[in-house]
Amino acid sequence: MNVSLAKDLSVYQLVMGVQAPPKPLSLSPATLLSLVRAQIDLLIEQQIAATLWVKLPPEKIWQSELGRYQSSVGASSFIYTCQIDESGKEGAGEDEDANEQRESSPLLPAPFPPTSSSSSHHVTVHLPPDSQLRRENFVMVLSPQFCSLILAHRPLKKRKNQTSGKVNTNKNQPLLIITTVEGRVIQQVLNGIQRAIVPESSPILPASFICPTVPQAVLMNQLLAKQLLRQDEINRQIITVRTTKLQQQNQQLHDKEQLQDEYLKNLCQELRIPLTHIKTALSLLNSPNLKPPQRQRYLQMLNTQCDQQNSLITGLLELVQLERNLEGTALESVRLSEIVPGVVSTYQPLAQEKGIMLAYTVPTELPSVWCVSGGLRQIVINLLHNSIKFTPNGGQVWVRARIQGDYVQLEFRDTGIGIAENEISKIFDRFYRVRTAATEDYGGAGLGLTIVQQLLLRCGGSISVKSKLYEGSTFTVQLKSIGNIPKAIATENE
Repeated sequence: MNVSLAKDLSVYQLVMGVQAPPKPLSLSPATLLSLVRAQIDLLIEQQIAATLWVKLPPEKIWQSELGRYQSSVGASSFIYTCQIDESGKEGAGEDEDANEQRESSPLLPAPFPPTSSSSSHHVTVHLPPDSQLRRENFVMVLSPQFCSLILAHRPLKKRKNQTSGKVNTNKNQPLLIITTVEGRVIQQVLNGIQRAIVPESSPILPASFICPTVPQAVLMNQLLAKQLLRQDEINRQIITVRTTKLQQQNQQLHDKEQLQDEYLKNLCQELRIPLTHIKTALSLLNSPNLKPPQRQRYLQMLNTQCDQQNSLITGLLELVQLERNLEGTALESVRLSEIVPGVVSTYQPLAQEKGIMLAYTVPTELPSVWCVSGGLRQIVINLLHNSIKFTPNGGQVWVRARIQGDYVQLEFRDTGIGIAENEISKIFDRFYRVRTAATEDYGGAGLGLTIVQQLLLRCGGSISVKSKLYEGSTFTVQLKSIGNIPKAIATENE
């Protein structure tokens, strides 16, 4: 049987069109599910053979209720399932509603195909993509002993607030739900469906069918009891889900507090180390038998430790300010050829002082990249500074930029002291400093690479490290490029 309904049919409007219509209640999809289940429980328990008109979300949790009823009552039941046709531009509307409903209730799983219409007792009723029923779900039970209607209408999601002018886009907004057993209301809906059938066909119910005005009191008492039981069951499930979510949130807060405690502990320890050295140097300087070379050495220790303390505090303030403002910082288009040469020239005197050969290759044809304002310069400064600092006198440092797929790759390679394999995973941690020689302290706050990583995460870039102890390191930065790659560079890269 091929059955379709006209697009202007709205069960909600039919119900609200009767004299003294039932009042809709603002309830959740979980409550709608409990009402449907209670109704099916009653039909199965009383073995009521009925004709059902339904439009429910396509998820298995809803469709299984129809299968449960049909398998229990069997051939004596008849189910008309209304379904939006997927063809047409607006056909995705039903999927959108289903997604909204799935998001608003933790009890709704992933989509599941509707029950097959191959059975002679199960008819698929086709709805056009622009049908008014697109935002409605309902279950209408029709039998001589018992008739009922459960209807859910989803109002338009976006509504402008008259005072603030803001648009309400809350996905968890409740449904307008109507549940009734009044014969006059159900008959009005039934007549409306009969008029909306396209093309006109034989009546969907026997001409002798009369919807009972009021169901039996015993059936109503049983239905009420089952509704309470089903609602209690779903409430317990919701509480379980929320309790689990709260436990996860509490665990996350606990973990965050532990990280903060560890961070403060490390911070205090890092601040204490220079102070300890300073106090020791001051104590030794008070010695009356101190010789000039020793005095000079202790004064140099004071100067070094003061620089270390200042570097630590400056780096810490920089990191705190960066983490606080980074999310709100806009990305900008930057060219490496406008940043790298200037930074390299700034570090040339230091490199020459150490006898380090410092060179760079940054083609001017490279496309621009996305980075936070001032972030690219900071990245280049931190990585180049590290390369020179950890490269012994007479070594070499190269900076090279090139295209790599959709990214611009910036490489910092040196012939420095290198990093042990077991330390590579730690070098981006706060305050972590590589120590390869017990007799040499390279200083620094141990925050430069942490800042570089934070900047790259914000602009969608990445950084990787390859290193071998005493042979050198290579830090490779990947930044998202803007626009098309020039053919000359693409060919050279291939």
